[in-house]
Amino acid sequence: MSDAFTADCPARTVLNHVSSRWGVLILASLQEGPMRFYVLRDRIGGISEKMLSQNLRVFVRDGLIAREVEATVPPQVTYSLTPLGRELATTLGGLVEWITHRIGDIVAARERHDEER
Repeated sequence: MSDAFTADCPARTVLNHVSSRWGVLILASLQEGPMRFYVLRDRIGGISEKMLSQNLRVFVRDGLIAREVEATVPPQVTYSLTPLGRELATTLGGLVEWITHRIGDIVAARERHDEER
């Protein structure tokens, strides 16, 4: 059994991939359906093409995202969630939804904290 709290556990590696700066946003974005690279890049404000490409490669390797290449000139690449990725994205979507719903409370807490300092 995996224990993500153990430094050398493979689950820790996947947790790091998913919880990276862009991981949650990539997976949650693909919950909307398959996307081409540039559509996904535009959906996630601020991500560079290099970072998106690196993260997509990692998630394809982890089995969370599928990469489909159409034999056109130039080739068209579409990314989508695998069944495993959909399961994870549902959970992450709840996290994103909670943060979006509670952001007012979080901003207010930050302001109170900053005023006290």
